[in-house]
Amino acid sequence: MLEAVGLDFDHDIELVLAFLNTCDAEKGTEVLDDHAQWQRWCTERGLVVVPEVEAAREIRDTMRSSVACGTRPTGLANTTWPVQVQLRNGIPSLVGVDALGSVLVAATRLVHTEHWERIKICPAEDCLWAFYDRSRNRSRTWCSMRVCGNREKARSWRERHTPA
Repeated sequence: MLEAVGLDFDHDIELVLAFLNTCDAEKGTEVLDDHAQWQRWCTERGLVVVPEVEAAREIRDTMRSSVACGTRPTGLANTTWPVQVQLRNGIPSLVGVDALGSVLVAATRLVHTEHWERIKICPAEDCLWAFYDRSRNRSRTWCSMRVCGNREKARSWRERHTPA
């Protein structure tokens, strides 16, 4: 049935993660600083550009806060964005009319299929990268155990073994 309406959860996950990662703490970059960068991001993904880069930043920050804290942030509680319902092979399907609508439709599908809880933010303050936890028991903490996890474990070890 999912194939009949063209649902692809991997695509939804990739789109939502790419949107959440439009800010990069490690590189110090912010795609949503200006409209040209936002337009380039949308074009690279084949999405219709939304003129309101400020709305994109506010929605992104609210979604990141929700993922990082595991709580429902206040502020955008009643925000709506236009989407369409299309019939594909006789089955109704939500479709975004622009880039933000596409991201929000993908995120909505992830919420309703219980994939949303697997999206996490790396706790390393110099990283803060959004990632999808594919571990069996949903226990992954770091975006990369080899990089952020290893750095944190080394830092913790040094703190425990440094004479006071």
